[in-house]
Amino acid sequence: MAHNVETMAYAGEVPWHGLGEKVPADLTPRQMMQKAGCDWTVKKVPSVAINNGEVIPTGTNALLRESDNTVLAPMVGENWEPVQNHEAFDFFNEYCLAGDMEMHTAGALADGKIVWALAKVNESFDVLGDDQIDSYLLFSNPHQYGKSLNVRFTPIRVVCNNTLTMSLSQTAKNEVALNHRRAFNPDMVKDQLGIAHEKFAMYKDAAKFLASKRAKPEDVITYLNQIFPSKEKSVLDYVDLSRTAKQTFDVLETQPGADYAMGTWWNAVNAVTYMTDHQLGRNNDTRMQSAWFGSNQAKKVRAMNLAVEMANVA
Repeated sequence: MAHNVETMAYAGEVPWHGLGEKVPADLTPRQMMQKAGCDWTVKKVPSVAINNGEVIPTGTNALLRESDNTVLAPMVGENWEPVQNHEAFDFFNEYCLAGDMEMHTAGALADGKIVWALAKVNESFDVLGDDQIDSYLLFSNPHQYGKSLNVRFTPIRVVCNNTLTMSLSQTAKNEVALNHRRAFNPDMVKDQLGIAHEKFAMYKDAAKFLASKRAKPEDVITYLNQIFPSKEKSVLDYVDLSRTAKQTFDVLETQPGADYAMGTWWNAVNAVTYMTDHQLGRNNDTRMQSAWFGSNQAKKVRAMNLAVEMANVA
C-alpha cells in the first residue's frame, strides 16, 4: 500500500486512485470499517517530559491508537474529545438500512491520523447524454489537533471518476464541520446537513448551466490563470500561463468525457478536476489526500465557483 494510504477497502468498481482491497457491495458500515482496517480505538493520555530520568507531567494530553500505541496527536487539550471510528461509521447505519445509501470506500490516511468513510447515495443525474453524476456522502474523522470532523456531500463524475465539489452558495451549506471540544452528536449533524437531494439538485442545476454556456479560449486562459496562477504580471495568452495551467488547457479536448460538452464551462471545470484528481502530485495516494482534504480540494471549490461566475457574464 502506498505511503499516505495506510489501509483501505472499496466496493464495486476500482476507485479512481486505484488503491485499496475489494470487498462485497453489501457490507454494513461496521463491516466496512473492519475490512478497511479501521477497527481500532483511540485514547487520550497525559503527556510527560523526561529530564535526567525524571518524568515530568506537561499538563497536556496525547492521542494514542490503542491497538499499537501509535501517537496520532502529540498534544491535545484537556477539553479535546476524541471521536471513535465506530461512531463515524455508525453515522451511516440508518441510511444504509433504509436503502438510501451503500458503503463505497473507507480507510485511514497518514498513519491513521485521518479516517474516512464514503457512501454512495442512491441518486444521480445526466448532464448531457450519458455524462452521469453520482452523489456520495463523505465522513472524515481526523485524529489530529486542530482538525475538525467533516461530513459533506460529494458528487463524482462517472466517466472520469472526477471528485467534484458542491460549494456553490454561501447560503446553502454543503458540509458540516465539528470541532473536538464537545462529544460527537450524530443527530445534530443530520439536522445541519439537511436533505441530500436538495443539495444534489442545486449541483445539477449548476452543472447543466455550465454545460450550456460556451467558453471562449481567451476566457479559459484567464480562468486557468486564476486557478493555477502564473508568476507573470500579465497573462494574455497561452504562452504566459503557468506550467500546470498549460497542462490543464492541453487536456481540455483529451480528458475523459471531453466529448460530452466540448468548448463549454463544464468542460473547463472538469479539466481542472481531472488534473487535481489524476495528474498533480507524486502518486495516487498523495493526490487522493489532497483532492479530498488538502490544497487541491480548495482549488476545485475555486474552479467551480469561478466558472459559474464567468459563465454568468459570458
